[in-house]
Amino acid sequence: MVVSVDREGPVAIVTVDNPPVNALSQAVRLGLRKAAHELTPEAGVEAVLLLCAGRTFIAGADITEFGSDRVEPPLGTVVDDIAAAPVPWVAMLHGTALGGGLEVALGCHWRLALASARVGLPEVALGIIPGAGGTQRLPRVTDAKTAVEIVTTGKPVGAEDAHRKGIIDRIVEGDLRSAGLAFCAEIAGQPQRRMSPDPMPDPMPDLGLDWAAIWDGVAARAKGQISPLRALEAVRGAYQLPLADGLKHERAIIMPLFSDPQSLALRHAFFAERAVAKPAAIAGAKARPLSRIAVVGGGLMGCGIAVSALGAGLPVTLIERDAAAAEAARERVGGLIEAALSRGLIDDATASARRAALSTTEEYAAAAGADLAIEAVFEDPDVKAEVFGQLAAAMGDAAILASNTSYIDPRSFTGHVPNPARILGLHFFSPAHIMKLVEVVRTPDTAPDVLATGFALAKSMGKTGVLCGICDGFIGNRVLAAYGRLALYMLEDGALPADIDGAMKAFGWPMGYFEMMDMAGHQIGYARRQRLAPQRDPAIRYSRLADLVVESGREGQRTGAGWYAYPEGRRPVPDPEIAALIEAESARLGITRREIPADEITERLLAVMANEGAMILEEGVAARPLDIDVVEMLGYGYPRWRGGPMQAADQAGLGAVLASMEVVAAESPGSWTVSPQLRKLAETGGSFRELNA
Repeated sequence: MVVSVDREGPVAIVTVDNPPVNALSQAVRLGLRKAAHELTPEAGVEAVLLLCAGRTFIAGADITEFGSDRVEPPLGTVVDDIAAAPVPWVAMLHGTALGGGLEVALGCHWRLALASARVGLPEVALGIIPGAGGTQRLPRVTDAKTAVEIVTTGKPVGAEDAHRKGIIDRIVEGDLRSAGLAFCAEIAGQPQRRMSPDPMPDPMPDLGLDWAAIWDGVAARAKGQISPLRALEAVRGAYQLPLADGLKHERAIIMPLFSDPQSLALRHAFFAERAVAKPAAIAGAKARPLSRIAVVGGGLMGCGIAVSALGAGLPVTLIERDAAAAEAARERVGGLIEAALSRGLIDDATASARRAALSTTEEYAAAAGADLAIEAVFEDPDVKAEVFGQLAAAMGDAAILASNTSYIDPRSFTGHVPNPARILGLHFFSPAHIMKLVEVVRTPDTAPDVLATGFALAKSMGKTGVLCGICDGFIGNRVLAAYGRLALYMLEDGALPADIDGAMKAFGWPMGYFEMMDMAGHQIGYARRQRLAPQRDPAIRYSRLADLVVESGREGQRTGAGWYAYPEGRRPVPDPEIAALIEAESARLGITRREIPADEITERLLAVMANEGAMILEEGVAARPLDIDVVEMLGYGYPRWRGGPMQAADQAGLGAVLASMEVVAAESPGSWTVSPQLRKLAETGGSFRELNA
């Protein structure tokens, strides 16, 4: 039974046991409702203790039931029944009480928790709002600022913080059953505790704020996502309506959201991020244990990788070209550790342990005994070949050797290395200690256990690994290159950087393409383009604009000028010099510039990204459309509420996407290949979603 009941005298102990996270499936809801109806004074019950087996309290709803007919009884009804119970229910929290789990706890009359527990209402991350009373009961136990923050951001809070804010009544230690029974004895005979049925007093005047200002702040953070605003609307109801009416208002708001395209996209993102971690290529393979790793290259990327490994509990040997560079790398890693400490992400003991687990050196011999090495040196095949030769000599034939290359085929610089089965790519994204994505690149020789080790390492670092085959740029940078190429064409045809960036930010991106390029800096991209120039296909339209920007001395944000000017640090300001440069290049090419509407910009950029993704699928570089979606969301900031380029293309309609792509191709003859797979799916009424199975 997923919900069982036993007795300790007059106390009934209700235990939820629905592994792995005690999700609120239909069976759990039925069991809780039955308990709420049957555990009464007439049955000799004076109090009910709600416990959960395993590692956590109820961690949320069963998302697979969303949009299905398997909803009886609704969770809101179950929580209402618990709240109306004639005897006190005491929720004992451990692990996480999230979403419906916290709503069940709020329906209980008392909430006790271990100090390690966390609570939250993350529904907005799935494009919906709390729908079982969370937006109405939370404001009745805590202050308005906290209620708005928890409901509109979805961010969980720790038990200690929740206790200070009134969400949890008491922090307990030790065995939850024993602590709960002691508490039930303590409250025996007291009047039943009930939440106020009346509207809460409007807190805004006392805070010196108004609801319009709160709305504007939530809207700015949401960047086009609607569920945070709907959640705020529901929370405001707690200050305007009696509890019963507020619950009806909450449920009226949530119901349309279940079928909203944003919620569908966010649920796709949720399941996709879990699916990518288990590719067929590593089925049955066992990851190798790692006790120490080596990192070659002490620049920003290498140090970020080292910090991530230290955070995973792995000692790191960081190798640089000479003693001075090795010492600079040590200081750089130390600075990143110190930054985490100052932000409260780690404590003093953890910071000290991580510093102690780092060694820096200029000697490759120090890599001996490490189980895995990652090179993070300059994107030059000859430089990388030298690094791999040194690592292979120092570490022997069994150690795993990985490259952090962003574009280059690892085989081009590892052909001389014995045992190619232990070679793979681990492409981290910058800044590597923060970004959550790692492209795990498989060569034709990479062994399954080596791939599995790459995925396990990424997971231990708190990152998501996505399997990639080999092509120029792998998944992420290849799609980005198509996006950027069209963006440059549109500059030549009539747009300015702020037009394109503005359209994409309105679409939901945190920043536009040209802002992103300025932030990253232009020199590496420029050097790569110059290196590849002799191989460039003359039939493909090539825009010189990015090269002209660099050659005019504008290297990005760090130099104060790139596609934008930066007179005040990081805030981009449109620059007349760039407008003049672009217009002069259009004139040189004989192009009559035209105004390009924002909706045309977004439609075309979506089309080229989906088209490139389709070709990546055709070539086997990605196994499923969802792999591409996850890379673009986690690596590049593709708006999560749109689900990634392949999901967004499905929602836009593949016929419309194909039509846009054909126009793009016709305007630059010979420069684009329209994906046969995109065409086939569009013409047969298919979808990329069908290919995720």
